[in-house]
Amino acid sequence: MDLHLIDGTYELFRSYYGAPKARGPQGNEVGAVRGLVRSLIALLRQDGVTHVAIAFDHEIESFRNEMFDGYKTGEGIEPDLWNQFPLAERAAEALGLVVWPMVEFEADDAIATACKKYGRAKSVERIYICSPDKDFAQCVEGDRVVLFDRMRDRVIDEKGVIEKWGVGPASIPDLLGLMGDSADGIPGIPRWGAKSCAAVLSVYGKVEKIPSDVESWTATVRGAKTLSANLEAQREDAVLYRDLAILRRDVPLEEKLADLAWKGADRAKLAPFLDEIGSTRDLERVSRFR
Repeated sequence: MDLHLIDGTYELFRSYYGAPKARGPQGNEVGAVRGLVRSLIALLRQDGVTHVAIAFDHEIESFRNEMFDGYKTGEGIEPDLWNQFPLAERAAEALGLVVWPMVEFEADDAIATACKKYGRAKSVERIYICSPDKDFAQCVEGDRVVLFDRMRDRVIDEKGVIEKWGVGPASIPDLLGLMGDSADGIPGIPRWGAKSCAAVLSVYGKVEKIPSDVESWTATVRGAKTLSANLEAQREDAVLYRDLAILRRDVPLEEKLADLAWKGADRAKLAPFLDEIGSTRDLERVSRFR
């Protein structure tokens, strides 16, 4: 069997900026959650989708904000989007999915933990991380744990990670630490771009293994002296940024693999919820009820 792990936060953001805006019967903005509901129903209708879980950032701030003051916060999130987060969690629950609302950890950590926890089961043939986000590339293992870009219907396995980002999964956090990740508030090291990071890390793998003496570098990269000087000036910062990018795999997920089996939507919850957001026709699209 296959396991599908959904980044609910990513899906809601994607829907908010991609789906038409819409007001519900109560006058609140519900376009993103409507789009999310339809996206989830479409996934659940596909053959082979039997075990599913979805994770949300119930709170935007996490333990990483204690590690670094500049890490992402909820500041700047549009109120019409933020107000749909509780609706999104309710939608997923009404559809019969296991929902992980993260507070201390992030949704990404829950998914990374799930890959480790449920990936041990021999019955799991493949784990699909339903997101193209490069943060998750560190979780990819061969062709057994893969990224699933649903928009493009594209699967990215370990070979695909190397082709796309220039390094293997184990070096993805180091890549993000050096080049930075504006979405997460990780500044990176000056002048370290995607190409230079890939070139250096493809040789050394980890920030700590990059030689301090640039003359001993065997990696071929333009502007090596400047890159080295900038790294030496902020090597401790680079390690911190890398650590921020490492996904935790010790989130206390209580469910057993069998609990993730999708048994159908809960009609008693879903019908009134869809009425609340003015999307009652979506009830007809659900393929199974408990």
